[in-house]
Amino acid sequence: MSDQSTSGAPQRRTFLMVLPLIAFIGLAVLFWFRLGSGDISRIPSALIGRPAPQTTLPELEGLQDNGAQVPGLDPAAFKGKVSLVNVWASWCVPCHDEAPLLTELAKDKRFQLVGINYKDAADNARRFLGRYGNPFGRVGVDANGRASIEWGVYGVPETFVVGREGTIVYKLVGPITPDNLRTVLMPQMEKALKAAGS
Repeated sequence: MSDQSTSGAPQRRTFLMVLPLIAFIGLAVLFWFRLGSGDISRIPSALIGRPAPQTTLPELEGLQDNGAQVPGLDPAAFKGKVSLVNVWASWCVPCHDEAPLLTELAKDKRFQLVGINYKDAADNARRFLGRYGNPFGRVGVDANGRASIEWGVYGVPETFVVGREGTIVYKLVGPITPDNLRTVLMPQMEKALKAAGS
């Protein structure tokens, strides 16, 4: 009789030892498919529909446009204008890829481009803008990253559409590409411009 009761114990013990491994593999597979299937540019933002952060940022010293210092970020600059706010850094590889697209966007005078330079050295930021051209009418320096946290930034680059009333209406996580510029960002900008005109 004792043989029967002890023969089931090793099987049960083996099952209990393997159970955590099975659970771990199941969760790993679930996370793999859930994380791999999502579009990171569609991460929701709690700031959509809320006023843009009221954070003043200093100018990027030495950044000139036609001999005048390019101003820093002043929240009052959002009132009355549709704005495209781009968070960037010279050390950010995708920022280099999107820079020519921002330069092209700057030709559209229906809205203003505002840059937030994130945790960057001033010399490197000026060199970056010198290399690609400065598309921004304002560049605020976020040396410690606190202002970017207030904007809800996950990482650079990120781009926000701010309506004429100073409210964030759209957030793009990741770099601007020709595809998302055409299919997502410009339609969002057009929507903000139409809302502003009515």
